[in-house]
Amino acid sequence: MPRYALKIEYHGGPFVGWQRQTAQVSVQGVIEAALAKLEPRVHKIAAAGRTDAGVHALAQVAHCDMERDWDPFRLSEALNYHLRPNPVAILACARVAGDWHARFSARERRYLFRILMRRAPATHLKGLVWRVNQNLDVAAMQAGAAHLIGKHDFTTFRSTICQADSPVKTLDVLDVTRVDGPYGPEVQFDVRARSFLHNQVRSFVGSLERVGAGSWQPGDVAAALAARDRAACGPVSPPTGLYLAGVGYPDDPFAGG
Repeated sequence: MPRYALKIEYHGGPFVGWQRQTAQVSVQGVIEAALAKLEPRVHKIAAAGRTDAGVHALAQVAHCDMERDWDPFRLSEALNYHLRPNPVAILACARVAGDWHARFSARERRYLFRILMRRAPATHLKGLVWRVNQNLDVAAMQAGAAHLIGKHDFTTFRSTICQADSPVKTLDVLDVTRVDGPYGPEVQFDVRARSFLHNQVRSFVGSLERVGAGSWQPGDVAAALAARDRAACGPVSPPTGLYLAGVGYPDDPFAGG
């Protein structure tokens, strides 16, 4: 059966998350339903990562197996037609080898988190950012973030229901920057690693927000990491500001597309 890689964008607001769930609307579920419109049968797709309820994607990657030999452009166009009116779009489609896997072939996941700093409620960005009332000290947040770079036991920064075999992960990038956008200043986080623990990015952001607000010092992040205790984590940020921004592969299946 021909295998296709899909690059997917979605607004996470209406969904219970990526993963298919009985009697609830998921991103995986609506894509599989669209595939069934093209080839009537049960479809099961696999993704690079499972996003939680309310989390968005700029470039999630999944793969599907088809019976017909589809032209990739035609497949993406047909899927986009049948995905309407769900806030899900197939940005690109590529034919890949039969042993290529959206999850297991991936070598990097990239996340973006957005905090909007303004007292007025978010209107145009409602559901797309975490709004906080005060200006945050971005330099202090970056100083705190520096303690998290590298290979560590991240027990403090993972959900108690995380199913990963080990809390040890290597964090490659955690950059914190201020961006002055049209709706107000934002703090944006660029977070990169080969893989992540459940709620790891949101746990980082929630703790670093405390640093930016002055409730924590940058060194408190190091102390929380060393504690290896979930109770030492700051408040977990809401999902609304989190985006799966990209997935890296040894050979980009979408290169040149």
